[in-house]
Amino acid sequence: MPLVIGLTGGIGSGKSRAGALFEALGATLVDADLESHRLTAPGGAAMPSIEAAFGPEVVTAEGALDRPRMRSIVYGDPSARTRLEAILHPLIRAACDRQVLAATGTYVILMIPLLVEGGEPHARAHRVLVIDCSEATQVARVVGRDRLSEETARRIIAAQASRAQRLAVADDIIDNEGTEVALTHQVEALHRRYARLAARPWPWPPRPGTARD
Repeated sequence: MPLVIGLTGGIGSGKSRAGALFEALGATLVDADLESHRLTAPGGAAMPSIEAAFGPEVVTAEGALDRPRMRSIVYGDPSARTRLEAILHPLIRAACDRQVLAATGTYVILMIPLLVEGGEPHARAHRVLVIDCSEATQVARVVGRDRLSEETARRIIAAQASRAQRLAVADDIIDNEGTEVALTHQVEALHRRYARLAARPWPWPPRPGTARD
């Protein structure tokens, strides 16, 4: 079984860019967000249950999830978010696990934005890698990238695990407060370390503590 690195971080932290850099170096990238989009696309496996739980108003004319509409619902109602996660998370986890088991890269980067929020992150990955930056940087990136208001960006951040909670479970940390060059150098250094660790077999499912070195 390959070494599995759980890559996580708050919205706007730079997870996707870091994941792409690891993939370019030979890791297998498994993206939970991508699986979520597949499940909620037209004809996606999650759509019948979502429509039954939330009604046709959260479904676009094409049959996909109306993400802006759903976002406004779940970030205003914690119980709605819990219902949505109960539908999506088991499906996402199963899809990601299949990809992990089929991986052919040097090691696996399992990119899960809500890894900490899901509880027991070391039950999903041998090591947890947190992409970290300040909340001010997160807000600026989200507003510029997603064209959301600052208020909406801060509400999304507040609904996620705190920066302190993520750092508390991290085995490895990338500081993504700076430049693309700085991010690349940190990824390259961790890649060398992970490639060394990947030379030995790893249990699956992961057992907490097995990747501490």
